[in-house]
Amino acid sequence: MSEHRAENQIIRPWLLALGREELPRELIIRGNIYLHVKTFKHDFFAATALYQGAAGKIVLKVGRMAPVFGLPMAWIGRLLSQHEIRMFELTQSIAGVPELLGSWGATGLVHAYVEGRPLQKSDTPDDEFFPKLALMLEAIHARGAAYVDLEKRENILLGEDGQPHLIDFQISWHLPANRGGEIWPFRVMRDVLQASDRYHLYKHWRRLRPDQLAVSANRDSFEVPIWIRWHRMMFRPLTLLRRQILVWLGVRDSIRVRSPG
Repeated sequence: MSEHRAENQIIRPWLLALGREELPRELIIRGNIYLHVKTFKHDFFAATALYQGAAGKIVLKVGRMAPVFGLPMAWIGRLLSQHEIRMFELTQSIAGVPELLGSWGATGLVHAYVEGRPLQKSDTPDDEFFPKLALMLEAIHARGAAYVDLEKRENILLGEDGQPHLIDFQISWHLPANRGGEIWPFRVMRDVLQASDRYHLYKHWRRLRPDQLAVSANRDSFEVPIWIRWHRMMFRPLTLLRRQILVWLGVRDSIRVRSPG
């Protein structure tokens, strides 16, 4: 078939990271067998799915493999996957970061599944949630990195244990000092991205637990940094155009599909 259907939407293969291919029904990781349970998300850049076996639950994320109009695109999947693996390795000792279980194929990675769900706007996390999330960010920043994608509330998981967890390090920033990370302008870029992390943290904190936030942090959560305003001004029209094009094509920003079988 040249088109897939999911949630009553027409799906064109070139918009999917795997094209017409499906995620594997079975994985063997560290000698353990896992079976596909459901696909969380399949969009242009990656497909992410839950697998389960006798050893527990894991998540497989496979980066772009399919070509676009005959042009090879697997190199993008490899770059993003390798970068995300490096970010997982950098942050493995930080509480709240899922355990990295290794790479998969040329463009994939596997990590432990976190029992929980994405943070929702109606949540009222316990008193320790946001202070611990702040400590997570501090630990990431102390390694010379920035999370970058904290604006998306769904990247913050509320674990069944009530603890915060961070997933999806695909666009996180880290440039080691031995590769010029402490040289201008890369040092400035890192500092800007870390400041953006703090802004988005305070914004979520203010919205969900305003009773906890210090006066200064509460004030900072309303002051959108100028670089974020510039980014919105420059890229918001492009985002709207992209969404309109997807509407014309009969698809959405991302495709959530049902598990096979």
